[in-house]
Amino acid sequence: MTTDSEAPAPTGLPDLRPLTQWPRLTSAIPRDAGVERRVAEILGQLTLEEKVGQMIQPELAELTPEDVRDYRIGSALNGAGIWPGGKRHASVADWVDTVDGFWAAAEECWQDRPFRVPFMWATDAVHGHNNVHGATIFPHNIGLGAAGDPDLVRRIGAVTGREVAATGMDWIFAPTVTTPRDRRWGRYYEGYGEDPTVVHAYGRAMVEGLQGDVAALRADGKVLATLKHWIADGGTENGADRGTARCSEDVLRDIHAQGFVAGIEAGAQSVMVSFSSWENPANYDHTPGRAEPYNDKVHGSRYLLTDVLKDTLGFDGIVISDWDAHAEVAGCSGGDAGYAINAGLDVLMIAGREHWQSVHRTTVEYVRDGVIPMARIDDAVSRVLRVKMRAGLWDKPRPRDRALTRAGSEVIGCAEHRALSREAARKSLVLLKNSAGLLPLSRTTRVLVTGSGADDLSKQCGGWTLTWQGDDVDRADLPGGTTLADAVRSVVGAEQCTVDPALEHADPAGFDVAVVALGEDSYAEMRGTLKPWRSLGYADLKLSYARDLDVLRRLHSAGLPAVSVFFTGRPLYSTEEINLSRAFVVAWLPGPYAQGITDVLFAGPDGSPAYDFQGRLPSSWPRTRDSAAVNRVPPHLPDYRVPAEETAPEGRYTALFPVGHGLSLHDPAPPPVALPSDELPAAPPPPPADGPLRVLDAEGTPYQLRVGGHNTWSRETVPLTGPLRLLILHTDPVPAPVGGTGLRLRFNGYPAFVYAESPTGTPADLRGHLNAGAHVRFLARVTEPPSAPLFLACHDDYPAQPGVDLAPRLREAAEGEWTEVSVPLTGLAAAGMDLRHVDVPFMLYTEGTASLEIADIGWRVPPVP
Repeated sequence: MTTDSEAPAPTGLPDLRPLTQWPRLTSAIPRDAGVERRVAEILGQLTLEEKVGQMIQPELAELTPEDVRDYRIGSALNGAGIWPGGKRHASVADWVDTVDGFWAAAEECWQDRPFRVPFMWATDAVHGHNNVHGATIFPHNIGLGAAGDPDLVRRIGAVTGREVAATGMDWIFAPTVTTPRDRRWGRYYEGYGEDPTVVHAYGRAMVEGLQGDVAALRADGKVLATLKHWIADGGTENGADRGTARCSEDVLRDIHAQGFVAGIEAGAQSVMVSFSSWENPANYDHTPGRAEPYNDKVHGSRYLLTDVLKDTLGFDGIVISDWDAHAEVAGCSGGDAGYAINAGLDVLMIAGREHWQSVHRTTVEYVRDGVIPMARIDDAVSRVLRVKMRAGLWDKPRPRDRALTRAGSEVIGCAEHRALSREAARKSLVLLKNSAGLLPLSRTTRVLVTGSGADDLSKQCGGWTLTWQGDDVDRADLPGGTTLADAVRSVVGAEQCTVDPALEHADPAGFDVAVVALGEDSYAEMRGTLKPWRSLGYADLKLSYARDLDVLRRLHSAGLPAVSVFFTGRPLYSTEEINLSRAFVVAWLPGPYAQGITDVLFAGPDGSPAYDFQGRLPSSWPRTRDSAAVNRVPPHLPDYRVPAEETAPEGRYTALFPVGHGLSLHDPAPPPVALPSDELPAAPPPPPADGPLRVLDAEGTPYQLRVGGHNTWSRETVPLTGPLRLLILHTDPVPAPVGGTGLRLRFNGYPAFVYAESPTGTPADLRGHLNAGAHVRFLARVTEPPSAPLFLACHDDYPAQPGVDLAPRLREAAEGEWTEVSVPLTGLAAAGMDLRHVDVPFMLYTEGTASLEIADIGWRVPPVP
């Protein structure tokens, strides 16, 4: 058996010890007296307006070079799905030119001053430089956690930093060092696993790879790292995204802080704050007596941001907000961040142009009025200047003249970097079953490749891949990308391999083995979060997933042995799928180079194993459909008590496979005994339909009308009395033809959804309307037909489920005239809507452009003809 050319993975990770109190940390990048003198000199010459400009970080789509000059903006970022000139396949040169243009604008700010403050560019490079066409994409963190190899992570950090630097950028928002403890959370795969030991080791390793030491950070090829998201975003009740953690402070330290502790010690220069809340008496209101009391959001927590992170731990870098997250703090809004700044935020990531300009204006006013102390502003700006100096930005040439950017096209996505991604995919695979020693497969085997993930790069890569959700990427988006079908075909030859994802055409009798690729569709954050009433069973989540299970059943009935390869961002209940498989491999989200999978599935040319399975579970594998928050009791905490929001791992909730489990090709095959199944309980009978369901009509609406999508992650409320102007969508109230108010919707070509949400968040069982033959009906007047699919859906979550495409009928509607759109609930149910749990009875979603007016929305039973 051959091995990777690099050093073998360690057999264990450093042990953790309980943290009885918040520790004082010593950073690998310590204070420097010379840097501190220069910071103080520049700070003393900045005006208040210039200081606040250093605290504002707008996004590419909402910022111009002129804005940088006018407001003395200190940094900017590009969000997922935002590219130079709106070009999805923008070249490396396009990126460098864009960053360079903003850098030059910032330089003009200081040309008449005795000092200068360089500009910084930041990006979400969470699994490689994933916003840039042609860059190397790595497995998501959950897979790296399975690899158990901190040195691998360190090397990935170094490569990622090098590719980011090759586009002229200075700062990335990675690594995520959350410790995810609930599989329903849509960001589960962004964590390295439920085990804080792994998170601790990897947090240190990734920072070391991205930044290097004091000298390396100042050189070309290294970038500033960001530890995120402070703190306990992986410990929220029910796995809610932006939810509430109610754990004790001991659990906060010992479980959720471990990656931050290690990363700060490694020298991380920024920490991003979590959208979530921490409900605990220690989390005090730093300005009591206001009309709107503090709502426990971490972005407003002086205790966690200042008392703990800055003062106790000793972190002296930048504390940055998440995207528009200040707006969720009680007493703040999109254009007002005063309370959050006083809590300890140093840099505010603000997307909307009007909002960042308003925050700049109101912050200056608050300082002049004494609401925000000047000392708080000086602390924030000192941290920004300190980090810029540590990164050597005063000494680096303009982006276009840096050595790496001049060689950018030779660096981005080079063969050496992609080989590292392939190695990472190979090392992350976890073998859960290998009956009768089926693996490795012979290269002369006749192989049927089937399952929904057989030829699907988006399933392999997951979210945050070129776009926010990553659900629309294809071969053109990922040059050199290889699906599992491609990889199998390259091993056995085209004549020995047939690809039939839905098993519609192939006869199983003509093959020796089936490789079944199944797994989750791509998602990011909110769109991947499962509501508390949802099953954790893979086949229960979507009709398309259930079809994968049906494929396995058919193969089993035909007697064809199946090797299942499971693409997933989290452990899911999949016992029947495992039982129906002769071998079962968890591939996580391995990225676009599936050769890393076939490296292990198939024997080498000489017939012996080429590589063994190295991966071990970084999280417990669920035994039941409701084991969403079952985690191993941390071995470093002898007095650990399972928090109320978790389930003790005992009885029926004992893990099916524990943390650390994973088979080797050399392990003896166990006897063929079926794993115990957890039967899905029968649904109760549906309640009868209680008349029509009102959404928006002449009497108004009983729902909250909201907008979400790209650049609008905090979800905006749609007013019925005035306009709403967002990057992704414009809305205006209009008179409805049947009385009351309708809405004019202008979709602007970004992922956007407008929807009606239950104000209580409690879903309703609306299957009775289905039985009564109801339709979702509304009036529409089209002024610009949809340029892309425009889906109608009803949901218990964000539009991760499919909908019914209305674009064809809207394109046929007479322009400027009101027409009725009526979709039977049978069509929505057939598309996969869960009508038993509906808290969003109406949603329109598109990634294209369109302009239309809608009115008189509801669920109605058609009259009997």
